[in-house]
Amino acid sequence: MKIGISFSLLAASLALAGCTEEKEPPPPARPVLYTVAKPREVTSAGFTGTVEARQSTDLGFQVLGRIVARNINIGDMVQKGQELAKLDANALQLAVTKAEADLASSRAKRDLARANEQRQSTLLATNATTKERVEEAVQSLAASDASVLQLEADLTKAQEQLGYATLIAQTDGVVSSLSAEVGQVVAAGQTVATISRLDAKDAVIDVPESYGELTKIGSPFIVSLQANPELKIKGTVREAAPQADAATRTRRTKIALEATPTSYRLGSTVTATPMTQIKAALWLPSTAIGKKDGASFIWVIDPQEKKVVRRTVAVEPSTADGVNITQGLKEGERVVTAGVNSLADNQPVRFAEELPQ
Repeated sequence: MKIGISFSLLAASLALAGCTEEKEPPPPARPVLYTVAKPREVTSAGFTGTVEARQSTDLGFQVLGRIVARNINIGDMVQKGQELAKLDANALQLAVTKAEADLASSRAKRDLARANEQRQSTLLATNATTKERVEEAVQSLAASDASVLQLEADLTKAQEQLGYATLIAQTDGVVSSLSAEVGQVVAAGQTVATISRLDAKDAVIDVPESYGELTKIGSPFIVSLQANPELKIKGTVREAAPQADAATRTRRTKIALEATPTSYRLGSTVTATPMTQIKAALWLPSTAIGKKDGASFIWVIDPQEKKVVRRTVAVEPSTADGVNITQGLKEGERVVTAGVNSLADNQPVRFAEELPQ
């Protein structure tokens, strides 16, 4: 009887153990914080920039020398052909004088060679000289002609070098910068002054990378002076940097201004406002983005099953200190915003508002 009872108890214990293993309770739901994906608010805020000349020219001497005169200062208006600065031209003038003397000597020798050639030709007609002497006279005349041509070129070059000692304005404009002073020795090609033309101006702004659609060539803007916001003119993007700055994540953009008033001086601070509406994008905080194998992912919450599912998304930087989701997410979906590296696919979760008080 006792043996039968023992066997019954053992069988019951084994059955109970089996039931316990089969009905192991699921892991507890993990509390998570989440946000609902919504479009970024469209902004009409402008971008601050400055007025710059569309064309600027760096001017420098074409020869080495010491500056003895500078007739301009920053902000001065200059006209095409105006003398801007001069070098000490003594050495260059001596080179011209030497070239003139060499040329004069060569021309005298050529005249003598021509007279000798004519005399030998006359003597040959009366058989008073030989053909060999005539040929020598002809060759001597040809060499003299070549020498004169060479020295004429040397004189022209020396005169050009002397002309390079004077720096001349190539266009009308304003002196926007100076890089040399009187008494300074400058190398050939070294920048002495920068002349900015005033017939065409740009508004130069830095556009955040997330607003890439605004940097397309031809995008319209309204530009106003910060000193006088009521004074507005139109402009269109004519140039944009191909890549964003590594530090600021902005692209330098130049807006060609139409018929700028005189109040739009170079260096004036302006505000450029886009005329086209900025396309809205779904925004998420940076804490919602995870990385795996070089790809970005998020955890999307299934509100019915109350589980999370990992989803790969395409992101780009946002001006709101987060990221814009360009692919892989729909408006209204719930996205986990914390602990993205400690979740697993189909993991049960519960929302913050469902936590016990």
